[in-house]
Amino acid sequence: QVQLVESGGGLVQAGGSLRLSCVVSGRTSNRDSMAWFRQAPGKEREFLAALRWVGSNTYYKDYADSVKGRFTIYRDNAKNTLYLQMNTQKPEDTAVYYCAASTQNIGLLASPLGPYDYWGQGTQVTVSS
Repeated sequence: QVQLVESGGGLVQAGGSLRLSCVVSGRTSNRDSMAWFRQAPGKEREFLAALRWVGSNTYYKDYADSVKGRFTIYRDNAKNTLYLQMNTQKPEDTAVYYCAASTQNIGLLASPLGPYDYWGQGTQVTVSS
């Protein structure tokens, strides 16, 4: 089992920045695929960014077009933590943000869209105009 706990959400003005964290515990390794998704009210869950293991502590990063150039995904394996740095935020970024992990769908042959086996509880991000 893998447990994911997100934090760092909150209220930010348009143009501002936030950094989300996702602490990973349990049966996890640095080879696991990890990702961030979000879900706004009345909308489907949306893929944002993913890390796919290439080898050693090297990862390939995937981004949705909606966040490319504004959001950065990265992980600190020593702290077992996944991050999402969000810059130049827009009101349409308002959503509940989730981190996800897969211990099975790993490596460059895996799809960054999933499937993911484990999900966090979510953290609310609200961007005011």
